Amino acid sequence: MNQETNTTRTVWHVGLGFVIVSFLFAGLVLWVRAAVSVPAIDADRAALRAKDLAEIRATEAKDLNNPGWVDQQRGIVRLPIDMAMKIAAQEWQNPVAARSNLIARENLATRPLPKPTAPANPFQ
Repeated sequence: MNQETNTTRTVWHVGLGFVIVSFLFAGLVLWVRAAVSVPAIDADRAALRAKDLAEIRATEAKDLNNPGWVDQQRGIVRLPIDMAMKIAAQEWQNPVAARSNLIARENLATRPLPKPTAPANPFQ
C-alpha cells in the first residue's frame, strides 16, 4: 500500500510540475509579445515600395523597347523583340550564310577578353 501512495504522489508531483511550467511558458510568451512590437507596414512604406516598383517596371520597359549595349567590348547588343525578329527573318533568307554568320558572331562573343594592362609602378 505504501508503494501505491508513493506512485500516486509522484504522478501528482509530475502533473503539478507540468501545469506550473505550462503557465510559466504561457506567461513568458505573453510578456514577449507585449514587449516586442513589430512595426506595421504603414502608408509611407507602402508608397515607397510602390514607387520603387514603378521605377523598376519603367526601367524594364525602357530596356525591352530600346536597343542598347549588353557588352560593348564583345559587341553584344540588346534589341527589341520585333526588331530582332525582322533581322533574323531577313538574314535567314539564305540559311547557309546566316548559319556561318551566327557561328562567327558566337565565336566573337565567347572569345577571351584581353587582360587589362597593369598601371606602371612609379617606384620602379
